[in-house]
Amino acid sequence: MVGRSRSAGRAALVYNPTKVDKKALRADVRRLSNEAGWASPLYFETTVTDLGAGVARRALAAGADAVLVAGGDGTVRAVSEAMNGSGVPLTIVPSGTGNLLARNLRLPLYDRDLMIRTAFASRTRAIDVGVVRLTRADGANEERAFVVMGGIGLDAAMIANTSGDLKKRVGWVAYVDGAARSLVGAKPFPVIYQLPGHRMHRAQVQSILFANCGTLPAGLELIPEASVSDGQLDVAVFQPKGPLGWLLVWRRVAWDNSVLRRFRAGQRVLALRTKDNAVRYARGTGIDVATQSAQPVQLDGDEFGAAVHVHCRVDHGGLLVTVPEGYRIGT
Repeated sequence: MVGRSRSAGRAALVYNPTKVDKKALRADVRRLSNEAGWASPLYFETTVTDLGAGVARRALAAGADAVLVAGGDGTVRAVSEAMNGSGVPLTIVPSGTGNLLARNLRLPLYDRDLMIRTAFASRTRAIDVGVVRLTRADGANEERAFVVMGGIGLDAAMIANTSGDLKKRVGWVAYVDGAARSLVGAKPFPVIYQLPGHRMHRAQVQSILFANCGTLPAGLELIPEASVSDGQLDVAVFQPKGPLGWLLVWRRVAWDNSVLRRFRAGQRVLALRTKDNAVRYARGTGIDVATQSAQPVQLDGDEFGAAVHVHCRVDHGGLLVTVPEGYRIGT
């Protein structure tokens, strides 16, 4: 945690116009910026062809002393990608359906003014950024970043099968529909994966997740010990065998991780239970995953096509995020 005494400057607001009331949001940022003695803010809208990275780079090039982002998880991801290593603090103004980074940092989700004020006079926390190099079937490469989690396999297919209209109506619950569509006919695929300093593994998997954060909506703990600032990724390898295997996956995530692990008695139960291999966990500074055939990839809930090789690393403390004074934040 870094305490900051912010001198007057100029902030930039990057927002997704489909996720916010842009007139009201711009007015709030302008009002609170003026109250803090800062210059009138700059405004940048995302578009279909620029989800946030391009306009965030424009904001930095314009000399912004702070950047605020308002939009869904995809907007936060794109802006974070552009700001990784910049040293300019990012303020998350919770918007959209997921707010996964804000939830994992335990930032207030329903006090917009409080979060906006952190851009002008508050504290910052350095968090890690995951950087992924994707290799396509034709050999082309693409480098992207994520701040919550990415994955290859069934989780990406689930996101691809989630209805955008349904997501707008019911929020993150729409992913249940996407999961149901994806599970029909889902087949494991062969992979080779390796974490730095560890031996190589061959496996038949449904999905491999690499996470910077571990908490999903509704309090589900996918990876309960994941830390956003430890310089490491937490990896979950899903390899269920048949319907029973999927029940074991659900038990691990929804009951073991999200309920039993919170209590001392529950931890004793887990210690006595016979281990299963439906979900395997690992931790390291990165991961390499190679597949025989191209598999779908997702980063922070957005589709990124299919890849035959994923190389992932961590930029330790690459992003500064502002937090309210005296607010207890996540790990």
